[in-house]
Amino acid sequence: MPLYDYTCSDCGDFEVWRKMAEVSNPMPCPKCDTVAKRIFTAPNISLNSASLTSRIKGSSEPRLVQRRQDAAPSPRKNQTVPGGRPWMLGHAQERL
Repeated sequence: MPLYDYTCSDCGDFEVWRKMAEVSNPMPCPKCDTVAKRIFTAPNISLNSASLTSRIKGSSEPRLVQRRQDAAPSPRKNQTVPGGRPWMLGHAQERL
C-alpha cells in the first residue's frame, strides 16, 4: 500500500496509507472530518539497498587475475563430425 499525502484547510498536512483502488475516494481529515485535498509528491524510492551497495562496492575495483607461470597452455580440442561437414556447401557428399 502506498503512502499518500493530504492537506486539510483547517488542520494542515497529514499522511495516510491507502490502497491504490481507494485513491479516487475522498479522504476525510482525521481531526475535523472535512474532505482533504491530495498533495502530489515524488515517490520514495530507496536506492540504498544492501544488494545494490554490495554490487557497487564489488564492481568499483577490478579483480586481480594472475596467470601461473608454470602452467602450459592446454592443447586445442578439435571437434570432428562423422561424415564431414554436411551443413557446408563445399563439403556435402552429393552435389546438386
